[in-house]
Amino acid sequence: MKATGIVRRIDDLGRVVIPKEIRRTMRIREGDPLEIFTGGDGDVIFKKYSPIGELASVAADYAEVLTGGTSLPVIICDRDACVAAAGLPKRDVMDRRLSAALEQVMEQRKPYCRTPGGDRPLPVLEGLDRPAAVAVPILAAGDVVGAVCLLQAETGAMPTETDQKLARVAAAFLGRQMEQ
Repeated sequence: MKATGIVRRIDDLGRVVIPKEIRRTMRIREGDPLEIFTGGDGDVIFKKYSPIGELASVAADYAEVLTGGTSLPVIICDRDACVAAAGLPKRDVMDRRLSAALEQVMEQRKPYCRTPGGDRPLPVLEGLDRPAAVAVPILAAGDVVGAVCLLQAETGAMPTETDQKLARVAAAFLGRQMEQ
């Protein structure tokens, strides 16, 4: 655990304000769910809650199947980082933070598809050179909870209509799983 040197008091309703610097660094947004843990020596720990993290094994299986069906690498992420991947080394992508560009796509709630001579490449994760060919936000109960991303083929080929539909189906399926 890392000390910040910041001290906050609890108000009369039991609330405590998480400082803006910490919220920005940890990418905590208004409305984000936080899990609360307690330690044996009086520690109280807040951790960002990831609904997709609960489905990590299902997401990993789906990523494997989707890679087999599209022949493209697949990344499934929550709102902060990669939680499942297939078609490329997992050590290169797991737990990496999302790019700001992918966060924007998710916030807009519209699928992204790379077109020839069209949009600039969409970076998916920080430090990953391979851009997205298709990125579809995952919606659960009306909230954006993550995204399904098919990465660009090594040949540079554009995604097919089938690739786009499969990514949309994957996002809809995972969103539905989180609602149950």
